Amino acid sequence: MASRGDRTRGVYMISVAAELAGMHPQTLRIYEQRGLITPKRSPGRTRLYSEADVERLRRIQQLTTELGMNLAGVERVFELESEIERMRARMRKIEEQADQVR
Repeated sequence: MASRGDRTRGVYMISVAAELAGMHPQTLRIYEQRGLITPKRSPGRTRLYSEADVERLRRIQQLTTELGMNLAGVERVFELESEIERMRARMRKIEEQADQVR
């Protein structure tokens, strides 16, 4: 399995990322405009998608096709997941502080 740095490094051009995710390249552009995905850019401004980006695209596809969500729903799911992760990190920090006090 690749390390986190490797998973987030932009390596796929839009056509390859679209194929890997089973989508049309224009769909990726729409998702980028909506803020659902933020590919890296090459010095020449070519979009470069990472493995993590492709996984996120697959997740968007799952939410929209299998669960019937619209893009606003997908945005909200991602917001809530991000909030949950922030809360988990905060809880870990509080637990570490409590352990130090003990």
